Amino acid sequence: MPLPKISAPTFELTIPSTGKNIRYRPFLVKEEKVLVIAMESNDLKQIARAVKDVLSACILTRGVKIDSLSTFDIEYLFLNVRGKSVGESVEVLITCPDDGVTQVPVTVFLDEIEIKHDPEHSQEITLDDTLKMKMKYPSLDQFIKQNFSVGDNEYEKSFEMIASCIDVIYNEEETWTHEDCTKKELNEFLEQLGSRQFKQIESFFATMPKLYHELTVTNPKTEVENTIVLEGLASFFS
Repeated sequence: MPLPKISAPTFELTIPSTGKNIRYRPFLVKEEKVLVIAMESNDLKQIARAVKDVLSACILTRGVKIDSLSTFDIEYLFLNVRGKSVGESVEVLITCPDDGVTQVPVTVFLDEIEIKHDPEHSQEITLDDTLKMKMKYPSLDQFIKQNFSVGDNEYEKSFEMIASCIDVIYNEEETWTHEDCTKKELNEFLEQLGSRQFKQIESFFATMPKLYHELTVTNPKTEVENTIVLEGLASFFS
């Protein structure tokens, strides 16, 4: 006689970048094991792959493509799945900025962590009086390649990241999608931009939505009160 199947509870959540509602379940012991092994490896690529595999298994809504989600989507989804799976809070070790040495453990409740939206952020960039460009958010794989790969210089990696995030270039008469262009054509297009135009692109990346939580920590040695800002998934599991 086979052993009974245990049903997992389901929850609902909104994907930040699209506003789409999805259903998900907590991760199971077998999935937690995959995460633990990946975390212990300290290999960021392996960790990212484990996070995506776990999200793929836990998201029950059909049609959600993990590889097409932005970095902050994946961080937000994983944080919520993790909260429903192993606990609603995490303990973070904070180094007090006033002396740069003293570390204080702080409990952060996951439901207090939010996605911060910059009011100045825009996916649309006006290049001149007639030409505009719409950007798309980098995926987790693109983010890792940009920030943690070795061998390429920073200039080349930055150009590759920007080119991969161009969604569409358009004016009143014509439209050029990312799929319409080769990598070489996109790079050549970027190289002809002026400084002001390129700064707009840099601003797109600098002001992207991100996981955000602000807390106050008092240094027990100096009694100085410090305001700490945690940004990005890694900050909440350090």
